[in-house]
Amino acid sequence: MNDVIVKTTDFEIAAAWVTKNFMTIPKDDLLRLYAFYKVANGMRHEPNNRQPIVSAFKVNAIMQATHLSSDTAKREYVGLVNKLKQKD
Repeated sequence: MNDVIVKTTDFEIAAAWVTKNFMTIPKDDLLRLYAFYKVANGMRHEPNNRQPIVSAFKVNAIMQATHLSSDTAKREYVGLVNKLKQKD
């Protein structure tokens, strides 16, 4: 039987940390993380939020990050999470 080893990436570890610590992260950092996450995964914002102001903030955050490649967005995401962890 072959054992399959799945390596968890730094990006996945960072995303799990954000999920766990969501309520303690400042809102401006959450918007940046949201944008980096969306770009990193090749997604774009779908205006499905029932709160138009929140949706507008999300669209603006993504617009500021769309110039990044997926790999760069992942690095930025992990870097921001590491900075947030240091504040704990």
